[in-house]
Amino acid sequence: MFNYLPPLNEHNLPYPDTIHPIVVHFVIAMVLFAVCCDVVGFFTKNARLYEVGWWNLVFATISIFIAVIFGQLEAGLAEPYRASISVLNLHTILGWSLSGILAGVTGWRYVIRSQNKPRLPIPYLAFSVLLLVLVLVQTYLGDLLVWVYGLHSVPVVEAIREGEL
Repeated sequence: MFNYLPPLNEHNLPYPDTIHPIVVHFVIAMVLFAVCCDVVGFFTKNARLYEVGWWNLVFATISIFIAVIFGQLEAGLAEPYRASISVLNLHTILGWSLSGILAGVTGWRYVIRSQNKPRLPIPYLAFSVLLLVLVLVQTYLGDLLVWVYGLHSVPVVEAIREGEL
């Protein structure tokens, strides 16, 4: 059965490069932009910004599930070494949690949107800012995995294959 799977390349992946970071950058940008549009819309009373924030949340929610799927796949292929395991585990737990939290916030926003309220409630805005903080923490953990621990980088993959890590 394993003969039908593609061989792993120098990044320890069956495809040319990591897909998770590409997709997750869309999520980061869309959540950041959605929260900014909502906050600016709240203070300027510009309802059109609420519409922009809504659609960014919808696409961020769809994208985060794609990012989590590729993140799980690529984390499984990373063969993490001892120093990186705790950060990878925290990144994984927070990623799954964020997918649920983001879906919940998007659902909450859908209810608010369907009620045709002229302004977003302050508790919703506060929770959105908290969501943004969690996304930024998750981004920091992902940066650690790539730039400090070098998961899926060629030198680290070679070191693992040679038994040096």
